[in-house]
Amino acid sequence: MKLELKVRTLQPIVPAWAQPAANAPNDDTFNVEQLFASTCGFCHSDGGRAAGRGPQLMNSPRDDTFIRNRIKMGKEGAMPAFGAAFTDAQIDDIIKYIRSLKPHEG
Repeated sequence: MKLELKVRTLQPIVPAWAQPAANAPNDDTFNVEQLFASTCGFCHSDGGRAAGRGPQLMNSPRDDTFIRNRIKMGKEGAMPAFGAAFTDAQIDDIIKYIRSLKPHEG
């Protein structure tokens, strides 16, 4: 009797919140709406207007300091930290974008 042993390598499945944050472009090419759609939009649906895997950000009751800290430090098991990926000025632009969110018309 001949016994064959086959070994498979499993590729880990890593959820978005557990992946390291991608580096943002420099300030010359920074487009906050595009960045939000590509980086944050996976969890914050409809550009932040609706809850998805993450909370709705439009009309958030959280103050700017809380939002800034959450972006920088993340939340274990829920959101990656982006403090090393974005400058303070870029984070300020992200907060301004969040504060500017309005429902779609029509």
